[in-house]
Amino acid sequence: MEPEETPSSSGPLQVEGVSVSATGTKVFATKLQVRPDDLDFFKHVHASRYQDYVLAARFDQMERCYGASMQRFMELGLGWYVKSFQIRYRRSLGLGDLFEVLTWVEELKSRSAVIGFEIRLLPERLLCSEGSSEYTLINLDNGRPANLPSWVREAYAI
Repeated sequence: MEPEETPSSSGPLQVEGVSVSATGTKVFATKLQVRPDDLDFFKHVHASRYQDYVLAARFDQMERCYGASMQRFMELGLGWYVKSFQIRYRRSLGLGDLFEVLTWVEELKSRSAVIGFEIRLLPERLLCSEGSSEYTLINLDNGRPANLPSWVREAYAI
């Protein structure tokens, strides 16, 4: 996705952390703040923390926006494995910065979900990073990929 085509840059209406892009894609937002232990030797957020931020936002949004918490998945013997994570850095975050992580479902496959994301500095909503990640659903008993159940497909409907 080109930056000007991303769901959040089309100016969607924000409603309780959920918005809808011009293309009809549901976009979910989670606000976070940079902590001292997020910083590297150069006094900006270490590259690995951006993936942590996306994962923290997804855990929040799974429960709050999709109605299916990670705990619920685990109770059902299911979990999500990070199959791939791609990120493009645009500007760094620093100590105390407030930012939002925006995510949306780009694609549902038979055993995985591709999630697009942006991290934006608040209050200006300046783009800090963008990318996508693919999460494979796994059976916790055997560690093997599992087909997405219909209730997951309904909750994650694009």
